Amino acid sequence: MSLQVEKLEKNMAKLTVEVPAEKFIEAIGHAYKKNKNRFNVPGFRKGKVPQAMIEKMYGPEVFYEDAANEAIGQSYDAAAKESGLDIVSRPEIDLVQIEKGKDFIYTATVAVKPEVTLGQYKGVEVEKASAEVTDEDVEKELKKVQEQNSRLVTVDDRAVQDGDQVVIDFDGYVDGEQFDGGKSEDYPLTIGSHTFIDTFEEQLIGKNAGEECEVNVTFPTEYHAAELAGKPAVFKVTVKEIKYKELPELNDEFAGEVSEFETLEEYKADVRAKLAEAKEKQAATENENRVVEAVVKNATMEIPEPMIDAQLDNMVNEYARNMQSHGISLDQYMQYTGMTIDKIKEQMRPQAVKRIETRLVLEAVAKAENIQVSDEKVDEEIGKMAAAYKMEPEKLKGYMGEAEIASMKEDLAVQEAVDFLVAEAKLA
Repeated sequence: MSLQVEKLEKNMAKLTVEVPAEKFIEAIGHAYKKNKNRFNVPGFRKGKVPQAMIEKMYGPEVFYEDAANEAIGQSYDAAAKESGLDIVSRPEIDLVQIEKGKDFIYTATVAVKPEVTLGQYKGVEVEKASAEVTDEDVEKELKKVQEQNSRLVTVDDRAVQDGDQVVIDFDGYVDGEQFDGGKSEDYPLTIGSHTFIDTFEEQLIGKNAGEECEVNVTFPTEYHAAELAGKPAVFKVTVKEIKYKELPELNDEFAGEVSEFETLEEYKADVRAKLAEAKEKQAATENENRVVEAVVKNATMEIPEPMIDAQLDNMVNEYARNMQSHGISLDQYMQYTGMTIDKIKEQMRPQAVKRIETRLVLEAVAKAENIQVSDEKVDEEIGKMAAAYKMEPEKLKGYMGEAEIASMKEDLAVQEAVDFLVAEAKLA
């Protein structure tokens, strides 16, 4: 194999790879063995047709695709390593020469990790995040606990009010015709939750249990079902039950039921202490984010598009896995919402760029400050992971290859760079 490297604009590069003719002939032979059972030639049993006969009948090109894939697969990693480039994207392959008896030549266009020019990164000034716990914060937390310990009480002496939970039957019509998904019975709905379209919930306010009514709404113009988007609809609704949420009174009895404390004042003090601890952690994280954002803003770099594309692919896959854990596939989500992969990526693009910039800048800071991660530090991190997985550290380490260890070192160096920047920053 021979290699030529050409640097292109915007942190792109082109590798021209030449695979010797004999290697390509070998790959064609492998392609023949893989595909020979596909060919039926009179006078030969299936799978026994000689390679030369197949090439004579169909041309040697019949095996080129599989042979090219093999030749590229066997040569690209070595070429990428030999290039000395820090490649950050999948290669875009173009065939230059593919002919039996000649060298197989292809190009691989790749994105290269951009150089970062750091601006000011020591002593950046940012506004310090507040960790103050207010009386309002405490009351909000108490309200949340009240809600969690509330009970639903059936109402039969008044009409529906905002905040009530109702049980309804409904049947929807567009242009006088029923539509799919527009009918349900015994449907629980909280008034004011805005889970239904348009002003559906508001129009039930003032209705009594057992009352039938018509609700007029208009579907959003970007509704996931295109046949309903932007159209007016009429729902025939029966209010079957009205319930309201009864909250427990905030007193010593309440405190005793929901906590280990006997008085409300003691419980409030504990709530305030826990909120203070949580806010301290939140403030620390926010301070980190503000400092890093300031350092990134001061830096300059040119990110190649394929690097962003690769990050977007990773983010979409991450998003799909997260949705799957909640019982819905990405295809189902797109069907329900009318979204497409391109639209999802468009929404994610600013975050993808931010992730790339942040990582590149922190790596540059680690390099500038010569931040080195010791083997002991790696072992300490593996120990934490092993404890989480309830494994022996050495056993877990045994599952990790050199690449995983190197990646862990990089991640730890980046975190140390964050700690360094925060320690150096001026938080006012």
